[in-house]
Amino acid sequence: MVAVSQVSVRVAEGELHGVIGPNGAGKSTLFHLITGHLKPTAGEVLLDGRSISGLPAHRRARLGIAIAFQAVRLFRGMSVLENVMVGAHARTQVSFAEAALRLGRHRREEREIRASAELALERVGLTAMAGRAAESLPLGQQRAVQVARALCGRPRLLLLDEPASGLRGFERQQLSELLAALRGEGLTMLLVEHDVAFVTHLGSVITVLDRGRVIAEGPPAAIRRDPAVIAAYLGQEAESA
Repeated sequence: MVAVSQVSVRVAEGELHGVIGPNGAGKSTLFHLITGHLKPTAGEVLLDGRSISGLPAHRRARLGIAIAFQAVRLFRGMSVLENVMVGAHARTQVSFAEAALRLGRHRREEREIRASAELALERVGLTAMAGRAAESLPLGQQRAVQVARALCGRPRLLLLDEPASGLRGFERQQLSELLAALRGEGLTMLLVEHDVAFVTHLGSVITVLDRGRVIAEGPPAAIRRDPAVIAAYLGQEAESA
């Protein structure tokens, strides 16, 4: 069985590129191929024209690829600020010995990471929650903590895996406003989602998958009225009815 076949997605710098499709379309598989959590049997993943297909996820993180997963992954027992500070691990330069002995370079880097984390929390509107236990926040704010943690690593590309899944109406609106603000700052993002309306409101370019293949790509207005896209979503509804 082939999960995705002949799929090509190009994300331009400063662009919020959406990838949508009905359940089982291959969105999650594509996401994990890009992050390095799955290995492709054919094809390549390129960053600035360089193949990163053979690199594990942590090496891709060092190159500036940050991830916010659909399933909330927070460190229990740690504060919101501490959770966000973890996001800077990919760009730390201090050795284990320096950290263990708390030498000068370690202390300076720790101050810089804390400042970056505070700035990331400000960007997502959670400064007031910095000292709270991360797991005590509602789902919408936990998702925002994940985004802040990714931002703390100063990413070149932010990958978002169905961030609106399970959110209530006002939480979805808050998330939409946050992503629109990040887009306005020029952050490059790849947003993988099921919700057509959510993605087409935010994305400048949308790629549509169905059964592992690209069936449409273009600006949101064209995607909303594309017959193949309409058929893919209506077909899914008919099967589940």
